[in-house]
Amino acid sequence: MTHLPKTSRRTALTTLLGVGTAALLPISTHAAQRVRVGIRGGIGEEIWAEVAKAARTRGLDVQPVVLGGSVSPNEALNNGDLEANAFQHLPFLQDQVRQRGYRIVSVANTLIAPIAFYSRRHKRLEDLPAKARVGVPNDPSNQTRALVILRDHGLIRLRDGFDPFTGTAGLADVTANPRQLQLVEAASNVLARSVPDLDAAAVINTFAYQVGLIATRDGIAVEKREHNPYVNIIAVRSKDQDAPWVKALVASFQTDSVRRFIETQYQGTLIPAF
Repeated sequence: MTHLPKTSRRTALTTLLGVGTAALLPISTHAAQRVRVGIRGGIGEEIWAEVAKAARTRGLDVQPVVLGGSVSPNEALNNGDLEANAFQHLPFLQDQVRQRGYRIVSVANTLIAPIAFYSRRHKRLEDLPAKARVGVPNDPSNQTRALVILRDHGLIRLRDGFDPFTGTAGLADVTANPRQLQLVEAASNVLARSVPDLDAAAVINTFAYQVGLIATRDGIAVEKREHNPYVNIIAVRSKDQDAPWVKALVASFQTDSVRRFIETQYQGTLIPAF
């Protein structure tokens, strides 16, 4: 991503918001406390509109800020143009912190867009026969997610010491494959179209939905949301992590009303992770 000078980044952020410099004034201590949350458009806008309703009862004026183009939600947060963001999972944040020195931390889980295995030939992942052809994504993070599902269902073993919270796993990290599964690497959009041609394929949420597949309805194995680094998070600056407004923001997302909205509106394509 191209890095703009700080003044240019602020100009770009202001332009995206479609507002003047008043949007960047300090938070008022007299009215409801303003909390600008950087998000991506579409589904993020829908969910955070619901969160904003819940936040009003907790004294917060949550203002979702849709960011796109060259403006990084993490850079905007680190620079103080936002109070929080909600668009990423923990491995992505950790990588950004390592590369760019951001002083940003995760404070809460929000939801997961689950990866799942799909099959036209088998009802359960455990039913895969010897030498079955199994599609897995060819990008590091999603391949890791697929291999973890196979491991959790007892079909493969991964190298000792592997931890998805601290690293990724590839085919070279498979240390046991008793059924001699043929693991076929392909891009996620290709895997979505290739489900009929394989014994099973791991497909990420975005491309599964495009071909009419829903993880919780059609998946023969779905990744766990517990102890899963690929759950989406709310992030804030390190110095703010213990602030009262952060606790109120987390509580506003993790409400029964927001949970019901996610479950009803997205019907299993997104799953609450709280």
